[in-house]
Amino acid sequence: QVQLVESGGGLVQAGGSLRLSCAASGSVFSINEMDWYRQAPGRQRVLVATITSGGTPNYADSVKGRFTISRDNAKNTVYLQMNSLKPEDTAVYYCHTTKCAQNFWGQGTQVTVSS
Repeated sequence: QVQLVESGGGLVQAGGSLRLSCAASGSVFSINEMDWYRQAPGRQRVLVATITSGGTPNYADSVKGRFTISRDNAKNTVYLQMNSLKPEDTAVYYCHTTKCAQNFWGQGTQVTVSS
């Protein structure tokens, strides 16, 4: 089993920044890719950014150039630096990973961007 705990969400004005963290614990050996998803009210959960164990990132088009995903393998933690936030970034942000074909999700952290 893998446990994921997110932190760092909050309320911020448009143009501001937030940094999300996701700490993994439990059976973390051989975890490869880690991801951030988000779910806005009334919408499906969508992929925001991914990062491999080697540090290769990928981003959704909607956040390219504004968000940066990174990880500290020694701390089993993945981060999402969010800059130039927009009201449409408002959502619950979830950390995700897979291991042995199982999906693991954090509890989510609310990000609210006011205009």
